[in-house]
Amino acid sequence: MLNPRLGRLTGYPFQRLRELLADIPAPDGMSPIALSIGEPQHTPPSFISRILLEREKDWSRYPMIDGTHDFRAAVAAWARARFDLPEGMLDPDTHVLPLAGTREGLFLAGLVAIPETKNGARPLALVPNPYYHVYSGSPAMAGAETVFLSATRENGYFPRLGDVAPEIFARTAMVIVCSPNNPCGGVAQLDDLVEAVELARRHDFVLISDECYSEIYDDVPPAGALAACARLGGELDNVLVFNSLSKRSSAPGLRSGFVAGDPVLIREFKRLRSYGATAVPYPILAVSAALWRDESHVVENRAAYRAKFDVAQQTIGGRYGFFRPRGGFFLWLEVGDDVRATQALWREAAVRVLPGSFIAEEDERGLNPGHGYIRVALVHDLERIGNALERLVKVLR
Repeated sequence: MLNPRLGRLTGYPFQRLRELLADIPAPDGMSPIALSIGEPQHTPPSFISRILLEREKDWSRYPMIDGTHDFRAAVAAWARARFDLPEGMLDPDTHVLPLAGTREGLFLAGLVAIPETKNGARPLALVPNPYYHVYSGSPAMAGAETVFLSATRENGYFPRLGDVAPEIFARTAMVIVCSPNNPCGGVAQLDDLVEAVELARRHDFVLISDECYSEIYDDVPPAGALAACARLGGELDNVLVFNSLSKRSSAPGLRSGFVAGDPVLIREFKRLRSYGATAVPYPILAVSAALWRDESHVVENRAAYRAKFDVAQQTIGGRYGFFRPRGGFFLWLEVGDDVRATQALWREAAVRVLPGSFIAEEDERGLNPGHGYIRVALVHDLERIGNALERLVKVLR
């Protein structure tokens, strides 16, 4: 009676973490610190509350699935400025759609992009490994077979699509790239993204570019797939770009993001969402438009993360394979046995981290690229992060 595709869903990593630590008590007298979830804890801009109050009458209105022109125009203007796009390349009314957070959008992308067959065979979806769990859930429920491309130190934590065999691309319906990468912090070069767009058009698959961490970077703004499209002449064929206010504006509770790209795919995305997705409420859209138009809070946000990476570098130094990621807010630390290290950190230091093997799958060689690593989210204030990292070093020493 159940959809058999549900059986293809891999274990939800945070449920696995809860089960792993369920019978392990944290030490008495030590305040727990959760570094396992990438939930930003910085204070979001104060104007959010003011705008919500000003627009409270709009809570009584059903929102449209495509949001408001003002929201779409704010997103298009931000993208033009951020990625130096030519005027008119991104049309607010045909190239942009609001989302109730990008996880929902990334999940639905598979239902838009993946046909029943590709060249007479079951379609493939290529995703980075380690990965955000929705990357595997989307193709699984759309009927595709997932191919995991390992992101490792050797490839800069960004799998090179040029290394994929042509016979794989013959069956590929969707490819997901994530830059800056969650959890490893790898950042794609513009040439990498240009190559990905060219391959998508040559082999007729949909390129999904998850850029939710694009505004959290150390020094150089990461490239984006829209900039790659601009370099190739400005057309958006075969490309969908996702971004969100969760990380950029420290506002995960707004559940506000967007998808932009190929107008045909956007049209079909809108049609699909009208059947079963959550439309973003008008007060949230008004706040979101204001956030996309304001860069001052984003600059402050980046500076706060930069200060925490400074503390991490001072505290951890050259241990555990430490490197300073170019983007995102995670540490990807090499600790030997990631599961045992996670248990020890909770048992001895009340610090909760995520085992890398919980967010990765075995590759074609039978190796899990997350095994031996832990993901540490630097989401709390500077003092709390410093305290947590000192505890971590004492346990792992």
